Amino acid sequence: MATVILVRHGRTTANASGVLAGRTEGVRLDDVGTQQAERTAERLAAVTVVGVVSSPLERCRQTADIILGRQDAALGMTIEDAITECDYGDWQGRTLKELATEKLWGTVQRQPSAVVFPGGESMTTMQGRSVSAIRRLDAEIEAQHGAGAVWVAVSHGDIIKSILADALGMHLDLFQRINVGPASVSIVRYGQDRPDVVSTNTDAGDLSWLRSTAPAGDAPVGGGAGPEAPAAS
Repeated sequence: MATVILVRHGRTTANASGVLAGRTEGVRLDDVGTQQAERTAERLAAVTVVGVVSSPLERCRQTADIILGRQDAALGMTIEDAITECDYGDWQGRTLKELATEKLWGTVQRQPSAVVFPGGESMTTMQGRSVSAIRRLDAEIEAQHGAGAVWVAVSHGDIIKSILADALGMHLDLFQRINVGPASVSIVRYGQDRPDVVSTNTDAGDLSWLRSTAPAGDAPVGGGAGPEAPAAS
């Protein structure tokens, strides 16, 4: 099986001011977000990735560019519309403080599967399109590069949370239990029998073990010995 590294974009000006950016154009990484993306790029530099796929929104493309700057110069970026931000409709551009007073806010927190954003999309549609795209891309990359291939998908908080919920076998109504911070790294492997969620929401730590650790088949009873970091080159 291939390995997908899910990266949320770094912090943006909208994140810092408590605004739901949604698909608003021109929302960029702030200085903190750029530093976060650089830290993630440094972590991923220890891994040879075969592809970097990004949401079309600028904050994701900026993050992906920073990651690519630490990879093989010949590696390019692929844009995938299906992993773009949720269409929050009329909620887009409003402050989170204001949105928290809306009746729908409670449903977003407790029953996301019932949410349809006014003038936007449902959260079930958001999950369906993003999960379908990640699984399709993962299968294509494995077919082209082999079972040991590692690739990166740069997307958004709710998108990555919904992908992780699917991989964990969780109902969408439980996805608010998952945290995905700016520029965080989560790792999933889609096996023949089930997905293997290797890590979630990490912002530090060595990833060089991905260079030499083959994806497992059956889950080791008792948890197994874990990966061994390769010797420094």
